[in-house]
Amino acid sequence: MKIFGDIASGNCYKVKLVLEQLRLPHEWQHVDILKGETRESAFLELNPNGKIPVLLLDDGQAISESNAIIDYLAEGTALLPTDRLARARVLQWQFFEQYSHEPYIAVARFIKKYLGLPEARRAEFESKQVGGAKALQVMEHQLRITPYLTGATYTVADVSLYAYTHVAHEGGFSLDAYPAVTAWLKRVKAQPGHVTMEQFL
Repeated sequence: MKIFGDIASGNCYKVKLVLEQLRLPHEWQHVDILKGETRESAFLELNPNGKIPVLLLDDGQAISESNAIIDYLAEGTALLPTDRLARARVLQWQFFEQYSHEPYIAVARFIKKYLGLPEARRAEFESKQVGGAKALQVMEHQLRITPYLTGATYTVADVSLYAYTHVAHEGGFSLDAYPAVTAWLKRVKAQPGHVTMEQFL
């Protein structure tokens, strides 16, 4: 398998994390978003949407969208339950991540860390703090009840939310008010096969 991505991107990091935790052999192809490499014709052949990550299978088929990729990789393992309701809970949190978490926490991180918080985007950055805080509060509520997002077991739902939550401070979010989230981050980090973004930068 070949992965096209940037390990500093949370959406790409979650794929790397699953690959390493499941010990799946793969080749990582770095793609530089800021240099416009996702808009090049060769990349657009893999994903016409022009976004990373992309998983290229041995037979030449490509899969895009980070949560679709990690669910594909985790099929048949303990990271993705087979029970109908349990799997729906995983998907519930993955949809939450893409619609209620990533658009705030990841975008705020991009504006601050990669763009240097330009004045032209300061108002947008500030507006993202509200939505991000709400997402963290939703997670806090659940993690006060269960050790992992779907219950007692670590799944790809946790991988999906861990990716950007563990670097939320880079987007201006303090986790001091979310002790259950902070404890959960430590539990995820303690999982066998865990790797950090920094190991591959």
